[in-house]
Parts: sequence; C-alpha cells; structure tokens
Amino acid sequence: MRLRVEFTTEPFDLDEAPAHALVAREVVEAADLDAVDVGPFGNTAEGRADAVLTTVDALLRKTLEAGATRISLQVNVVGEGE
Repeated sequence: MRLRVEFTTEPFDLDEAPAHALVAREVVEAADLDAVDVGPFGNTAEGRADAVLTTVDALLRKTLEAGATRISLQVNVVGEGE
C-alpha cells in the first residue's frame, strides 16, 4: 500500500520559518519516502505505508517538541500509478 500525507504546522510566521516548520522539513526530507514537496503553506510526502506512518509519528513528536501548537494532517491511500 502507498500513502500520501499532507500536513501543516502552526503557528504561522510569514516573516521567518518557525523552528517547528524547519524540524518538519528535516523529518520528511530525511525519511525513506518516494516524493516530498515542502512549501510555505502546506507539505506533502508519499511512499510505502510503513515509511509514511513512521514519518508521521516522528513528525508529530518532533514538531510538537519544537513548539508547534497545531498540526493538521490528512493521509490518503494512493494507487501505484498516481
């Protein structure tokens, strides 16, 4: 099974990336995922189910530790051809 996770961390800071956003980027870029897209208002990552779920666990734990007060995420099952 393949999964895609879309997530944002808050609070936002339009002037400078907050620590929790930088941590989120580090977590997804270091993970064993097939595709990662990091942007200022939303992020996506895709890969094997076990890799995505492991990444989500690390993402939640580490961004909360880094000061995130809200993390919104959505996980979707995606087909092999998507």
